[in-house]
Amino acid sequence: MRTHLMNDDDTSLLRETEYNLSQGGFTVAAASSGKEGLALFNTIGPDIVVTDIQLGDMDGLEVLQQIKQDAPEVPVIVITAFGSIELAVRAMHLGAFTFITKPFDREALRLSCTKALEMHNLRRRTHNLTEEINRLTGVAGMETVNSAMAELLQTAVKVAESTATVLITGESGTGKEVLARLIHRHSPRHKEPFIGVNCAAIAENLIESELFGHVKGAFTGAIKDHQGRFQRADGGTLFLDEIGELHPEMQVKFLRILQEKKVEAVGGYREEEVDVRIIAASNRNLQDATSRGDFREDLYYRLSVIPLHLPPLRERKEDIPALVHHFLKKHHAPPEVVFSNEALQKLQEYDWPGNIRELQNVVERSIILRSAPHISNRDILLPGNGTQGVTEKFQLPPEGISLEEVEKSLITQALTLAKGNRSQAARLLQIQRHVLIYRLEKFGIDQ
Repeated sequence: MRTHLMNDDDTSLLRETEYNLSQGGFTVAAASSGKEGLALFNTIGPDIVVTDIQLGDMDGLEVLQQIKQDAPEVPVIVITAFGSIELAVRAMHLGAFTFITKPFDREALRLSCTKALEMHNLRRRTHNLTEEINRLTGVAGMETVNSAMAELLQTAVKVAESTATVLITGESGTGKEVLARLIHRHSPRHKEPFIGVNCAAIAENLIESELFGHVKGAFTGAIKDHQGRFQRADGGTLFLDEIGELHPEMQVKFLRILQEKKVEAVGGYREEEVDVRIIAASNRNLQDATSRGDFREDLYYRLSVIPLHLPPLRERKEDIPALVHHFLKKHHAPPEVVFSNEALQKLQEYDWPGNIRELQNVVERSIILRSAPHISNRDILLPGNGTQGVTEKFQLPPEGISLEEVEKSLITQALTLAKGNRSQAARLLQIQRHVLIYRLEKFGIDQ
């Protein structure tokens, strides 16, 4: 629905314009003063605003300025019976979509409103698309106020322009893949694929096929040709996470591919050229691994043309408020949901052994467990103040208690906290969703 706010102290013109725009398919909210218009704006959040300059209690340009300060994306059309070039220029400088002088043709106003709405919708779609890309890639989580982290990001953006191999190191959960995606997005290859593979998550006997592909009949179960990650990333970026877990034989093959830029599928008889930018990552100290003989020294130097080390979250705690804001948006928390100052301070006092990944989990859990829009200290569960030791804290009364009633009570509380969402309730109870559904039916709990 296209919601329109009309602000004019001329009541007859207000009624006429309201009717005219409603005939054009707009839902119109009318206000006859500046203060009333701003109050309505804050209440209904219209898609477009039309305001007169002369409003009696305040100047229409003040209304324009206030709206642009609170919601810069909303188009504002300014109308006046006292038009002048100076006034029009001032209105446009303040952010007006257009400037119309009275008397105006009703079709002209409709057309201006339609164009303003189209622009508003286009901006909103663009913003939503950008937000969704950032959410999926996690790139927004790279925002920082930490000087060392800012310098690292500047280096990463510079590196993106080249084709040099990058080695990203850092503890688990520090955002190595996020940094790799940021480099890809700022590179000339950004329109080509970004393909990621976790070397530690693939069985040793499958890693070669997964990376280089295989031909039909290469081994039992190879019923058709399979394209490897290298081929899929051709022209783009291949991200190899936990590269330190590659076994020695694969390290030799991988070094050869880096040198020759050619891959051979398992069971194949010809090599295929690939144009791939390699970004590798490891939470291990690969220099120590080379000195122990666990990782090839020549491969290490081939990978670490550009070494980037991500600091742990405990060394950049000033970034926690921005990261919390990012994760609130990522998990679609309502706009009114925010962390209190005390809650943020509690997060900044914690040591974060799981780094940013742990912070993300805490934020998601806090959104579910919150008792009010403002997330407080009691809504935050950290090791040492959550379910740890709950069995010791609960004391069985001497007269005993019905285990069934306790279970029913906990299930009901979980459903209440999760606002009826069974998946979230199951996570709170640390059981599978189908187990929760079985217990709901067993106990006859009606949501």
